[in-house]
Order: sequence, then structure tokens, then C-alpha cells
Amino acid sequence: MDLIIRHASLPDGRMDVDIGIVDGRFAAIQPGLPAEGNEEIDARGRLVAPPFVDAHFHMDATLSLGLPRLNASGTLLEGIALWGELKPDLTQQALVDRAMAYCDMAVAQGLLAIRSHVDICDDRLLATEALLEVKRRVAPYLHLELVAFPQDGLLRSTHAKANLVRALDMGVDVVGGIPHFERTMADGAISIRWLCELAAERGLRVDMHCDESDDPLSRHIETLAAETIRTGLQGRVTGSHLTSMHSMDNYYVSKLLPLIAEAGVHAIANPLINITLQGRHDTYPKRRGMTRVPELMDAGVNVAFGHDCVMDPWYGMGSADMLDVAHMGLHVAQMTSTSGVARAFAAVTANAAHVLGLEGYGIAQGNHADLVLLQAGDAYEAIRLKANRLLVVRGGRILARTPERRTELRLPERPENLSLEFRPGSIS
Repeated sequence: MDLIIRHASLPDGRMDVDIGIVDGRFAAIQPGLPAEGNEEIDARGRLVAPPFVDAHFHMDATLSLGLPRLNASGTLLEGIALWGELKPDLTQQALVDRAMAYCDMAVAQGLLAIRSHVDICDDRLLATEALLEVKRRVAPYLHLELVAFPQDGLLRSTHAKANLVRALDMGVDVVGGIPHFERTMADGAISIRWLCELAAERGLRVDMHCDESDDPLSRHIETLAAETIRTGLQGRVTGSHLTSMHSMDNYYVSKLLPLIAEAGVHAIANPLINITLQGRHDTYPKRRGMTRVPELMDAGVNVAFGHDCVMDPWYGMGSADMLDVAHMGLHVAQMTSTSGVARAFAAVTANAAHVLGLEGYGIAQGNHADLVLLQAGDAYEAIRLKANRLLVVRGGRILARTPERRTELRLPERPENLSLEFRPGSIS
């Protein structure tokens, strides 16, 4: 064996398991593996999980906080306006440098697959060229998938249609859209129809910013689901954000959820950003804004969480930590039951991988040997503590190691020295 990780816990509840890796794939997963490894690591009961996957991000804007100025109101619309101010001053090298820095952060956090939207409304397509170059550079260690995203509206922006086609011709992977940002509901529906037909013609996936609004009458997800069925794109389409569903009438939602499930449309919530940007017109009570995650899951819809933004015009925080995203998500959606926590963990791992259509993902024999060893005993503890990533592995190769977090306590009236690891029951 090239590498063996011994005495690991797995997200499905298995404990004291040895994981053997040969030629970049999982060769054996069992207790007491009799083989020897060229390198062996004792997990000591800690959680070995598949790598984190971010199903919704904006890498062209990441780490641009403060350029050209800060978002004074903290609102979505001022963020969009700020990005518009910044675009004329963008350079390809600056875009590449910031994106590469973010990818380094991501790998250190065990985040090894990202779907990033890239704004194609700048006629120069600088961001598209830059992120295609980043995709090429990081390919040996990080899966980066790009969405052609008409930030200013497919119909609202003069050259967006042509630019979107140009971006796809350059090698962008996914067709994007933003129907709620068109001038009218009718234009939004037209944009969905055109984009789905384009994706079907080219055999591509679709991922649209959809109904990122507090307006309960923003119902483009209904059109997106119907067009998915009409164009035969079932399983290949994603509706991102869907925040208007938070404010919709319950009877309407009771009809909408089965339609989304029938169409096989994936849903992506972005907890950190949705809870920050939505409800801005409310006094009190204030809406949380995030879409109906448990209800979508119960209806059979595949739901993932995305980070969306990190230190950009829309969100000044973030650190490429998908456990931070899951932590916020389970709080906002009140997913604090044992099963709810497991679902939140899946939303940043297996469910998100399903959105991207990743093959060979997951800790199972024959799959790609991609994993993260966490300083936690299970998924519940990993989210609670936003656990330290001790080891990050891709294709059987160790990409990152982080020392254990441990605090030495020297307390008055306590003569013994205590070593406190950030896990329950671990004071020794």
C-alpha cells in the first residue's frame, strides 16, 4: 500500500477502520487491514471524510474587499454596483493572483472542488480568461468548474448573450443566468428558456442564480423546473439561492417542491450570504432569507451549501471553510437534530459533489483517494468545532498537514498541568 490511515472513523458511523490507498485510489477500507503501507498515519479515532466541495462561489471577485471602496450599506445591490465600479480597473494578473491565493486557502481547508461563477458582462472577458488560466494551473490538486454568469442580466446587459457564448467557446463549463435581475418577470422567463435551450444544444449543465430576493412573487424557479423538463435536462440543472421561497405562501410551495423534485433540479443555499443580505428591508420581525432547506430535502431534492463570497464587495468575511458554511446553515435552517447535522455535513460534501457531477467521489473502494482527516470524532463534532484539518489528501498524495490544536492550561489552585484538545472527553 502507498498510504494507510489506521483507526479512522467515517461519516457513515463506521469506527476503527483502516483505509488503504494504492495508485491514487482507495484499495481497501476495513478494520485491521493486514497490509503494510509505505507511509502509515494513525487517525486515533478521528473522522476521515471525503473532501469538501463548494457548489457556489465567485472566484473572480474573491479577496477584492475594499476595491474600489467598502460596501457601506452591506447590501446586495450596493455590492453589485461596487463590482460594476471595479470591473474597468481589473487586470488579468490581479484576478489570477487573488484566485490562486484563494485556491491555496481552499486546499489547506480540505476544499478540493469548487464551482465558481465568472461574470461575462465585461466585453473584454478578462475574468473568464483569468479563471480559465487558474483552472489550468490548479488542475493537479483542485477541481475548478466555471459558470458563465451574466451578472448584469442576460437581456438587460447589451452584449451578455454574445459574451456568454464566447465564454462557453473558450472552455467555460456551465451555463449561468440571473432571471430575477432582468427588467421584468417576462424577461426573466425568456432568459431561462434561451439558456436552457443553449445548454441542451451543447450538452452542458445549467446553474442559475434564481430568485435571490425577498419578494415572494419572484418565482423563476418554477419556470426553471418546467424548462428543465421541456429541454430534457433533468439532473443537470441547479437553482442557486432560491431565497424568495423563504417568503412564499405555504400552499404555493406545497406545489412547487414536487415540481422541482420531478425536474431533478438541484438546489444550492448559501447560508453565510443569504442570512447577511436578505431581510434588509425588514424592521422586525426580520426574515432569515435562506431557502427552505429541510423541506427541499424532504421532498427529494438534492440540496448543497455554497460559500458564495469571501472578502469581496458582498461579504467581508470568510476563509474558504465549508464547515463554517455548514455551521451557519444548520443554525439558520434549525437542522440541529442528529439527522439534520448529518444532512448539513452532506450539503458541503456528497450533495455538493452530486451537483457538480463528480465521478469517483467518496470514501469507497475504487474511488479516487481524496480525503480530509479532521480533528473531530464525527460530523457533529466537526461542524460544532469547525474542526482543524490535520491532513488533506488528493489522489493518494498528501497536499496539506496542520498540527493538532491543543491548549496547555496552568490554572491557579490546580497543581497539575492540563492538556486540552478541542474535543470532548479529551482532557488528559
